[in-house]
Amino acid sequence: MRAVTHLRSLLSDALAGMGIPWPEKTTIEPPRDAKFGDLATNAAMMAAKAAGQKPRDLAEALRQALVSADPGIAAEVAGPGFLNVTFPPAFWQATIADVLEQDAGGGYGRSDLGGGKKIQVEYVSANPTGPLHIGHGRGAALGDTLARILRAAGFDVSTEYYINDAGRQMRLLGNSIWLRYREFYGKDVVWPEDWYKGEYIIDLARELSAIHGMALFNMPEAEAIAICQTYGVDSIMAGIKKDLADFRVSHEVWFSEKTLVSGGRVEATLSDLKARGLAYEKDGALWFASENLGDDKDRVLRKSSGELTYFASDICYHADKFARGFEVVVDIWGADHHGYVPRMNAAVQALGRTPDSLKVILVQLVNLLSGGEQIAMSTRAGKFETLADVVAEVGTDAARFMFLSRKSDSHLDFDLELVKRQTMDNPVYYVQYAHARVKSLFAKAAERGIAAGTPDEALLSRLSTPEDLGLLRQIEQFPDVVATAAATFSPHVISYYLRDLAGRLHSYYAAHQVLATGDEELTRARMHLLDAVARVVRAGLALLGVSAPEKMERSES
Repeated sequence: MRAVTHLRSLLSDALAGMGIPWPEKTTIEPPRDAKFGDLATNAAMMAAKAAGQKPRDLAEALRQALVSADPGIAAEVAGPGFLNVTFPPAFWQATIADVLEQDAGGGYGRSDLGGGKKIQVEYVSANPTGPLHIGHGRGAALGDTLARILRAAGFDVSTEYYINDAGRQMRLLGNSIWLRYREFYGKDVVWPEDWYKGEYIIDLARELSAIHGMALFNMPEAEAIAICQTYGVDSIMAGIKKDLADFRVSHEVWFSEKTLVSGGRVEATLSDLKARGLAYEKDGALWFASENLGDDKDRVLRKSSGELTYFASDICYHADKFARGFEVVVDIWGADHHGYVPRMNAAVQALGRTPDSLKVILVQLVNLLSGGEQIAMSTRAGKFETLADVVAEVGTDAARFMFLSRKSDSHLDFDLELVKRQTMDNPVYYVQYAHARVKSLFAKAAERGIAAGTPDEALLSRLSTPEDLGLLRQIEQFPDVVATAAATFSPHVISYYLRDLAGRLHSYYAAHQVLATGDEELTRARMHLLDAVARVVRAGLALLGVSAPEKMERSES
């Protein structure tokens, strides 16, 4: 962040001095090959037209202005007009002081990128018809981590779980429990084609029996089913909340779909759409004119039977979100909802918002492997691996890190055996061990009476090897990585960065002595370097909701 900010400031001043406005499409980023310097920019190419100059000529003028303003940097013109910039070692060495100062003041990597913009992140929102499975777990880790990242980047974030406690699925749940309740007492049962078959349904029926005995048979069946439904939803939601808490996932708001329907807000929203010509009656049903707003066809809001569609509730729910003052709402959905995105984009426009007010993130399936065999998941069939089971098997840290190890729209193979190994081929262990390794080194230093002392400029100047400077450059990039993850709604960027940083740390540790250098100043300087790396690893893991252990065992096999 310091490097990009400093170069941007120098370039901005140079362009302003030439009477040239800052070009919007300017990029400043590390070049693909380190031999081209620390940062590369296309500023001259983007500003050439406004300047009335050839890109290379403007690049040369900017180069001269840069080295004049900061004699410590080196710059050269490359290709059609790129500027490659290299900072002196002292610039990178100063990163350690930044890490120490900002870590003490609330966390290195934080920024005001968001400027307090109000964002709501809605995630998980699983129907309360059964325990959370690992697909829900991936969405939970993604949403919770995204909220952490957005907060670190200066956004005002609210997190929410939408409880789908109205409609057909709830009636199906109540009927499934009722049938198991009847079965428990030896009553005749006709099993329908569509019902929830999991063992948890039997457990819920038994619990109802313990509470009510046979009293449910003494009331109209519809009333009995309603009791089964309410009890089932409440019990399953309690289990969902516990599983999420155990997974270090929290929601500030739990929003009930029933409150929209029973409060008449869905009908009010539909009446508003109709009054504005965005909904119309046809064949006894109410339709949303979504094709005019980019969807592939118009959508039913209220069926001819009078039953509301899920889409009707979803439009009302998003109207409620915007009414609460959120400038951007983020919905995290399973990949099977990809066809739902265009109609929700249309709905957002119908509500008077721009398309970029809604950000939908799709989460692909998780392939859970056990002994090389994929475990099937189906809530109704009762064949699924619950999130709670996976967390109990591998731990919260391993589960969260693995769920965040790839882009959310990529399929993920989750190897239970791999993430339990205490070896370097386990990506979770690999990153956490980088932190533990440094902490172990400092424990050994304390035993030997070695203290790092104050990281002054003279001491840090000893960090001059390519490996020293490589680590310094990488930890300096962390604030930029966090900002990128926030701006692109991409938590996996953090896990990618941490794996790279951990790899560089492990390589450094293998190539360089730290405590046994035979040079007290060099030892102290390297201790400060590794301390800064450990602090950045810890900060990154915290954004992922993963702990940073200070001690870890290691198995070579």
